Amino acid sequence: MAVTQPYQAKTFDLFGLSGISDETLRVHFGLYEGYVKAANELRAQLSEFIKQGHVDHEQMPAYSELTRRLGFEFNGMVLHEYYFGNLRRGGGEQAPDSSAFHRAVERTFGSYERWKADFCSVGLMRGVGWAICNVDPARGLVSNHWVSLHEHGNVAGFLPILVMDVWEHAFLLDYQPSERKQYIEAFFSNIGWGVVEERLQAGLSSVAVPR
Repeated sequence: MAVTQPYQAKTFDLFGLSGISDETLRVHFGLYEGYVKAANELRAQLSEFIKQGHVDHEQMPAYSELTRRLGFEFNGMVLHEYYFGNLRRGGGEQAPDSSAFHRAVERTFGSYERWKADFCSVGLMRGVGWAICNVDPARGLVSNHWVSLHEHGNVAGFLPILVMDVWEHAFLLDYQPSERKQYIEAFFSNIGWGVVEERLQAGLSSVAVPR
Protein backbone atom coordinates (compact mmCIF):
# COMPACT_ATOMS: atom_id res chain seq x y z
CA MET A 1 0.00 0.00 0.00
CA ALA A 2 1.70 3.15 -1.19
CA VAL A 3 0.35 6.15 0.71
CA THR A 4 0.11 9.31 -1.39
CA GLN A 5 -2.13 11.95 0.14
CA PRO A 6 -3.94 11.42 3.46
CA TYR A 7 -7.71 11.42 3.39
CA GLN A 8 -9.33 14.70 4.36
CA ALA A 9 -12.46 14.73 6.50
CA LYS A 10 -15.40 16.06 4.54
CA THR A 11 -17.71 18.75 5.86
CA PHE A 12 -21.48 18.47 5.78
CA ASP A 13 -23.91 21.37 6.11
CA LEU A 14 -26.61 19.55 8.05
CA PHE A 15 -27.45 21.66 11.09
CA GLY A 16 -31.18 22.24 11.37
CA LEU A 17 -32.39 18.73 10.56
CA SER A 18 -35.78 17.57 11.73
CA GLY A 19 -35.63 15.28 14.77
CA ILE A 20 -31.82 15.00 14.78
CA SER A 21 -30.30 17.70 16.96
CA ASP A 22 -27.33 19.88 16.11
CA GLU A 23 -25.56 18.57 19.22
CA THR A 24 -25.95 15.00 17.99
CA LEU A 25 -24.48 16.06 14.65
CA ARG A 26 -21.51 17.79 16.33
CA VAL A 27 -20.71 14.67 18.31
CA HIS A 28 -21.23 12.50 15.24
CA PHE A 29 -18.99 14.64 13.03
CA GLY A 30 -16.25 14.38 15.66
CA LEU A 31 -16.54 10.60 15.70
CA TYR A 32 -16.36 10.50 11.91
CA GLU A 33 -13.23 12.65 11.95
CA GLY A 34 -11.74 10.10 14.34
CA TYR A 35 -12.24 7.38 11.74
CA VAL A 36 -10.53 9.52 9.11
CA LYS A 37 -7.56 10.11 11.40
CA ALA A 38 -7.29 6.43 12.33
CA ALA A 39 -7.52 5.31 8.69
CA ASN A 40 -4.71 7.70 7.74
CA GLU A 41 -2.51 6.51 10.60
CA LEU A 42 -3.03 2.85 9.74
CA ARG A 43 -2.31 3.43 6.06
CA ALA A 44 0.93 5.20 6.96
CA GLN A 45 2.01 2.38 9.29
CA LEU A 46 1.19 -0.31 6.75
CA SER A 47 3.03 1.61 4.07
CA GLU A 48 6.17 1.49 6.20
CA PHE A 49 5.81 -2.26 6.70
CA ILE A 50 5.53 -2.72 2.94
CA LYS A 51 8.52 -0.49 2.18
CA GLN A 52 10.61 -2.57 4.56
CA GLY A 53 9.27 -5.85 3.20
CA HIS A 54 7.77 -6.80 6.58
CA VAL A 55 4.62 -8.41 5.20
CA ASP A 56 5.04 -11.99 6.38
CA HIS A 57 2.05 -12.42 8.68
CA GLU A 58 3.81 -15.14 10.68
CA GLN A 59 6.96 -13.10 11.29
CA MET A 60 5.15 -9.77 11.61
CA PRO A 61 1.84 -10.32 13.44
CA ALA A 62 1.47 -6.56 13.82
CA TYR A 63 1.11 -6.33 10.04
CA SER A 64 -1.87 -8.70 10.16
CA GLU A 65 -3.58 -6.89 13.00
CA LEU A 66 -3.10 -3.47 11.42
CA THR A 67 -4.49 -4.77 8.12
CA ARG A 68 -7.58 -6.14 9.88
CA ARG A 69 -8.02 -2.90 11.79
CA LEU A 70 -7.85 -0.85 8.59
CA GLY A 71 -11.06 -2.50 7.34
CA PHE A 72 -12.90 -1.31 10.46
CA GLU A 73 -11.57 2.24 10.42
CA PHE A 74 -11.76 2.72 6.65
CA ASN A 75 -15.31 1.41 6.34
CA GLY A 76 -16.29 3.49 9.37
CA MET A 77 -15.06 6.56 7.51
CA VAL A 78 -16.76 5.70 4.21
CA LEU A 79 -20.10 4.62 5.65
CA HIS A 80 -20.34 7.84 7.65
CA GLU A 81 -19.75 9.79 4.44
CA TYR A 82 -22.58 7.88 2.78
CA TYR A 83 -24.81 8.49 5.80
CA PHE A 84 -24.18 12.22 6.10
CA GLY A 85 -24.29 12.51 2.32
CA ASN A 86 -27.85 11.20 2.06
CA LEU A 87 -29.24 13.64 4.65
CA ARG A 88 -30.64 17.03 3.71
CA ARG A 89 -32.44 19.84 5.50
CA GLY A 90 -35.95 19.87 4.12
CA GLY A 91 -35.64 16.27 2.94
CA GLY A 92 -38.66 14.10 2.40
CA GLU A 93 -40.07 10.87 3.73
CA GLN A 94 -40.76 9.27 0.37
CA ALA A 95 -38.93 8.96 -2.92
CA PRO A 96 -40.72 10.59 -5.88
CA ASP A 97 -43.01 8.14 -7.69
CA SER A 98 -41.33 9.03 -10.98
CA SER A 99 -37.80 8.28 -9.78
CA ALA A 100 -35.65 5.38 -10.95
CA PHE A 101 -35.25 4.42 -7.28
CA HIS A 102 -39.02 4.12 -6.86
CA ARG A 103 -39.21 1.94 -9.98
CA ALA A 104 -36.32 -0.24 -8.79
CA VAL A 105 -38.00 -0.67 -5.41
CA GLU A 106 -41.30 -1.67 -7.00
CA ARG A 107 -39.52 -4.06 -9.35
CA THR A 108 -37.78 -5.71 -6.40
CA PHE A 109 -40.27 -5.54 -3.53
CA GLY A 110 -43.58 -5.01 -5.29
CA SER A 111 -44.24 -1.65 -3.64
CA TYR A 112 -42.43 1.25 -2.00
CA GLU A 113 -44.28 0.62 1.26
CA ARG A 114 -43.04 -2.97 1.40
CA TRP A 115 -39.45 -1.86 0.75
CA LYS A 116 -39.65 0.81 3.46
CA ALA A 117 -41.10 -1.65 5.98
CA ASP A 118 -38.23 -4.02 5.24
CA PHE A 119 -35.58 -1.29 5.48
CA CYS A 120 -36.98 -0.05 8.78
CA SER A 121 -37.14 -3.60 10.13
CA VAL A 122 -33.46 -4.05 9.30
CA GLY A 123 -32.71 -0.84 11.18
CA LEU A 124 -34.67 -2.05 14.22
CA MET A 125 -32.75 -5.30 14.54
CA ARG A 126 -31.09 -5.82 17.92
CA GLY A 127 -27.49 -4.73 18.11
CA VAL A 128 -25.56 -1.81 16.70
CA GLY A 129 -24.67 -1.35 13.07
CA TRP A 130 -25.95 0.02 9.78
CA ALA A 131 -29.05 -0.45 7.65
CA ILE A 132 -28.01 -0.19 4.01
CA CYS A 133 -30.04 -0.30 0.83
CA ASN A 134 -27.80 -1.55 -1.96
CA VAL A 135 -28.25 -1.79 -5.68
CA ASP A 136 -27.07 -4.87 -7.55
CA PRO A 137 -25.65 -3.24 -10.71
CA ALA A 138 -25.78 -6.49 -12.66
CA ARG A 139 -29.55 -6.89 -12.21
CA GLY A 140 -30.82 -3.42 -11.39
CA LEU A 141 -32.49 -4.67 -8.21
CA VAL A 142 -32.19 -3.27 -4.68
CA SER A 143 -31.85 -5.08 -1.38
CA ASN A 144 -31.61 -4.10 2.28
CA HIS A 145 -28.75 -5.35 4.44
CA TRP A 146 -27.49 -5.23 8.01
CA VAL A 147 -23.83 -4.32 8.47
CA SER A 148 -22.47 -4.57 11.98
CA LEU A 149 -18.84 -3.59 12.59
CA HIS A 150 -18.55 -1.47 9.44
CA GLU A 151 -16.67 -4.16 7.53
CA HIS A 152 -18.92 -7.13 8.42
CA GLY A 153 -21.88 -7.76 6.13
CA ASN A 154 -21.03 -5.70 3.07
CA VAL A 155 -22.02 -7.51 -0.13
CA ALA A 156 -19.31 -7.80 -2.78
CA GLY A 157 -20.26 -5.99 -5.98
CA PHE A 158 -23.32 -4.26 -4.51
CA LEU A 159 -23.29 -0.46 -4.17
CA PRO A 160 -24.80 1.50 -1.25
CA ILE A 161 -27.49 3.96 -2.28
CA LEU A 162 -29.12 4.69 1.11
CA VAL A 163 -27.20 4.33 4.38
CA MET A 164 -28.65 4.70 7.88
CA ASP A 165 -26.42 4.67 10.95
CA VAL A 166 -28.09 2.81 13.82
CA TRP A 167 -25.17 2.75 16.21
CA GLU A 168 -26.47 4.39 19.37
CA HIS A 169 -24.17 7.40 19.02
CA ALA A 170 -26.33 8.42 16.03
CA PHE A 171 -29.38 9.08 18.20
CA LEU A 172 -28.69 8.65 21.92
CA LEU A 173 -28.66 12.39 22.71
CA ASP A 174 -32.12 12.72 21.16
CA TYR A 175 -33.80 9.37 21.87
CA GLN A 176 -33.66 6.60 24.45
CA PRO A 177 -32.22 3.26 23.27
CA SER A 178 -35.78 1.92 23.23
CA GLU A 179 -36.83 4.78 20.93
CA ARG A 180 -34.86 3.74 17.89
CA LYS A 181 -38.10 3.67 15.88
CA GLN A 182 -38.54 7.41 16.47
CA TYR A 183 -34.98 8.03 15.29
CA ILE A 184 -35.65 6.03 12.12
CA GLU A 185 -38.74 8.13 11.48
CA ALA A 186 -36.62 11.26 11.93
CA PHE A 187 -34.01 9.85 9.54
CA PHE A 188 -36.64 9.32 6.86
CA SER A 189 -37.90 12.88 7.23
CA ASN A 190 -34.42 14.14 6.31
CA ILE A 191 -33.49 11.95 3.35
CA GLY A 192 -32.15 13.74 0.29
CA TRP A 193 -33.76 11.55 -2.34
CA GLY A 194 -31.90 13.32 -5.12
CA VAL A 195 -28.65 11.89 -3.72
CA VAL A 196 -30.16 8.41 -3.52
CA GLU A 197 -31.26 8.76 -7.15
CA GLU A 198 -27.77 9.85 -8.24
CA ARG A 199 -26.16 6.90 -6.48
CA LEU A 200 -28.61 4.48 -8.08
CA GLN A 201 -28.09 5.91 -11.54
CA ALA A 202 -24.30 5.76 -11.09
CA GLY A 203 -24.57 2.14 -10.04
CA LEU A 204 -26.78 1.20 -12.95
CA SER A 205 -24.51 2.96 -15.43
CA SER A 206 -21.49 0.99 -14.22
CA VAL A 207 -22.71 -2.11 -16.08
CA ALA A 208 -25.28 -2.85 -18.74
CA VAL A 209 -28.54 -3.77 -17.02
CA PRO A 210 -32.04 -4.32 -18.41
CA ARG A 211 -34.27 -1.29 -17.93
